[in-house]
Amino acid sequence: MNKPSPAIIAQSAVRRLPRLALLLFCLAYVLPGFVGRGPWKNEDIAAFGVMQELAQPGGNWLQPQLLGVVTGFDALVPYWLGAAAIKVLPVLDPAFAARIPFVALLILTLLATWYAIYYLARSPQAQPVAFAFGGEASPVDYARAIADAGLLALIASLGLAQLSHETTPALAQLGFTALTFYAMAASPYRRATQLVGPALGLLVGLAGLALSGAPTLAVMLGAGGALVEWTHMRWGQTVQSAQGDQFAQLPSDSRKQSWHWVLLIAGVTLAVSLLAHQLDLWRWRISLPGADGQSALKGWRSLGRLLIWFTWPAWPLALWTLWRWRRQLASRHVALPLWFAVMAIAATLTTTASDRSLLLALPPLAALAAFALPTLKRSVASLIDWFTLLFFTGCGIIIWVVWIAMQTGVPRQPAANVAKLAPGFEPSFSWIAFAAAVAATLAWTWLVKWRTAGHRTAIWKSLVLPAGGATLCWLLLMTLWMPLLDYARSYAPTSRGIANLVDPKACVAVHGIGSAQAAALRYHGNLQLRQAGQQAMCPYLIVDVEAQSTLGSVVNLPDWAFQATVRRPTDRNENVLVFKRVSVATPAETPAAQALPARQP
Repeated sequence: MNKPSPAIIAQSAVRRLPRLALLLFCLAYVLPGFVGRGPWKNEDIAAFGVMQELAQPGGNWLQPQLLGVVTGFDALVPYWLGAAAIKVLPVLDPAFAARIPFVALLILTLLATWYAIYYLARSPQAQPVAFAFGGEASPVDYARAIADAGLLALIASLGLAQLSHETTPALAQLGFTALTFYAMAASPYRRATQLVGPALGLLVGLAGLALSGAPTLAVMLGAGGALVEWTHMRWGQTVQSAQGDQFAQLPSDSRKQSWHWVLLIAGVTLAVSLLAHQLDLWRWRISLPGADGQSALKGWRSLGRLLIWFTWPAWPLALWTLWRWRRQLASRHVALPLWFAVMAIAATLTTTASDRSLLLALPPLAALAAFALPTLKRSVASLIDWFTLLFFTGCGIIIWVVWIAMQTGVPRQPAANVAKLAPGFEPSFSWIAFAAAVAATLAWTWLVKWRTAGHRTAIWKSLVLPAGGATLCWLLLMTLWMPLLDYARSYAPTSRGIANLVDPKACVAVHGIGSAQAAALRYHGNLQLRQAGQQAMCPYLIVDVEAQSTLGSVVNLPDWAFQATVRRPTDRNENVLVFKRVSVATPAETPAAQALPARQP
């Protein structure tokens, strides 16, 4: 027996968001951050370094490496995509070419999330209450409006912006998770002859997730999806099939089709687990807070703060959904996104890369948040609007004020803060970036005026300002502050400083250098790197300041003379030492050659 729906929505409240406006909205969010910058530290430049080496002749495609060291992220597909783009597009800068597949992955995330929420909103248990005299929202328009709201909730999530614009396995995991989410949401609304799309999405999604460093999560999502579908079938709930805008009742063999889908999910999940085993992708990564020697209480507090800000504003709306739809927790439109969100949050709590694991919870949390809107009181919606208006308007003003201070020196305090935090930075002016920032600011002003004008009918209205504000601030940061951020988050100044000290035609040995620094030295400094040791007869040696105590175990110290210390301008703790090989070590030269500089405080 179906429980009564808490959603009471009239037809006037489900008018669709204009498609052109939604498309421009998504483009304004996707493109900034992918163009006009270099690779950033740490994971971004490290992953790019692996892709660049993989694209070279002789690259090991089944075991991606950087300077002979296997990557710490047991992933394959993300590196394959980036390396393939570098090889196919040799006319482009390698860093930009490697980003192109990841632009497609972010677009896939947005599309798959929209369609997943659309099909979940088509569930019979998700439909609003039917009015006695008609006038309730039609199923198609209702589902479309809920999907629009879910997409806005995803874009509004604060944790999505930076990590979704990096060329790392985390973005690949996000895209494949969203694709799996769509496949499982869409399957009951397709006839047997139309299941090719969801089946292919399920196969690509689970396999891609496993090959992107998350085989355990792929298996758990597959098992949970099969369980939700079995429960849906076992309780004999009505299933409908999509034919354009018309949804026709399935024939009596719909239960048989559901069994086929359950078996398909189970079979694909088993095949993916075997594939991960064959490629040796299974790793034990469980790491609870406090396991690394730090205070467990401090670790849990840090995770709590991460959960609160990273998933804002989706998490409070998702909790409201679970409360208001508590009688329908076993229904597909609640159970499926809840399972996906719980698995991602569980991975967040038990792995070291907590923020990147939590990224995978954003699409299902956005889906849950969307179903809160039909039950949201007007006072709560107004509170969200006013908080969002004040928060993002204040952030936008701060970004503009600091940019003006960088350009003119007025106000003095912001200019002095920038000079202190980024010594050596020289601001530049770009008409293109300035025009984009002005256009975004004017669009935000119009959006605020539109929202405060009393447009209270559309159910997605409460998420317009959060999504618009997040897009505004991200675009302003990626235009007005891009030169500053590129300088502060890049290894380019350090790499070029080192390149000026060595012969560009000679090889350079490295010791204690991390994968991010090594990739930056190759990309920004155009250096030919080798691991330090007996086999690396290079005239120069670069050593991380933290690794100088172990230098004597890999090289003969009298063969090297200290040349310089190169400091990263925005981080006093990231210093590297440059040595030059001496051909003949005389008695007078030997002490100087062996003496290492004192560690920097």
